[in-house]
Formats: sequence, C-alpha cells, structure tokens
Amino acid sequence: MNEVENQEAYWTNRYRENLTGWDIGNPSFPLQSYIDQLTDKDLKILIPGAGNAYEAEYLFHQGFTNVFVLDISNVPLQQFKERVTDFPESHLIHGDFFDLNDTYDLIFEQTFFCSFEPTPKNRSAYSNQMHKLLNPEGKLVGVWFKHPLAKDSKRPFGGTKDEYLSYLTPHFEIHVFEDCYNSIPPRMSNELFGIFRRNS
Repeated sequence: MNEVENQEAYWTNRYRENLTGWDIGNPSFPLQSYIDQLTDKDLKILIPGAGNAYEAEYLFHQGFTNVFVLDISNVPLQQFKERVTDFPESHLIHGDFFDLNDTYDLIFEQTFFCSFEPTPKNRSAYSNQMHKLLNPEGKLVGVWFKHPLAKDSKRPFGGTKDEYLSYLTPHFEIHVFEDCYNSIPPRMSNELFGIFRRNS
C-alpha cells in the first residue's frame, strides 16, 4: 500500500468509525462570515480536504454554482451527495490534493493544513500546491489552528503564526492573518483567520 492509499484508508476509517472531532456540524463561523461578503457568484471555488463540506453546502445554497469539493476519502463525499442532492456530482472530487491539476479563484482552508504530518516537506508542498492551484490574484482564505507543536502532537497539528508565515509568505501576499474573533467557544483563542493573495 503506497502513501496515498494509506492516507485514504486512514481517513476512511475515521469517518466510518465516526472519529470526527473536528466536525462542528455547520459552516465555520469565520468562513461563513467571509462568504456572506462575497458578491461574485461565478467564482470558481475549491474546498480541499472538505470532509462533510458544510461550507460547500452553504455556498451552493447561497447561489454559488462553481464550487468544487475534494477529499481523499469517498465516504464524506457520498454523505455530502446524499445530503445535498442537487449539487453537481462532477464537482465532487475523490482524490489526492497534490494530484489535482486545475485552477481556482478562491480556495478555502478549514482544518486541512493541520491534517498533514507536520514536516517541513509536507508544509512546503502544501504551500507550493496552493500557489499552483490558484489563478493569478486568486485567494487562499481560511482558518489555521494556533497552538505550538510538541513532540507528542497529534491531529489536528497546529503551529505558530510565524511558522505558518514562513511557509506561506514566499507564495502569497498577506492581507489578513490574525486571531479569530468569531471562533466557536471551544476554539476561541486557538484559531488564526487568514486571507492570502497569490503572488504572480
């Protein structure tokens, strides 16, 4: 079994065993607030590692029709399809984020970065791929967990603001990267909200 197959098996098991403590059952408040400010309903939007993809459901019901959902496990994609029956099936992508070869105007980050083993190689690859997937002037918008890594850290893997910036700054112009003011209570003071514009 190769690394991608290992990752797919791991996440599929988490969903089947209902071991999804990151799932809050609704769109993340910081992302919902950002979505409510968007006016261009034609934006091509990607949500990678989307899981149950409540943000995609919210976008779709707000009239955004060019939304794409990616997950390495097919289980949450099937659950999403059953929940949002009129969502285009062709916009549900079962695959590896690093194999994706398309471009988008906007990518939402929600507990995705923190799912990877926190090695410099993985974190650099994430930043490189985000840059590659965005159109010129495209934006990466999302929430990153704010807690230092320890030797015994487990998912969700966090990091410090400076550490995140060390990976993102070479590829993105920073518009906002600050403590979330509207996190859910259990995550208050533990999340950073960021808006990054792709460098040319």
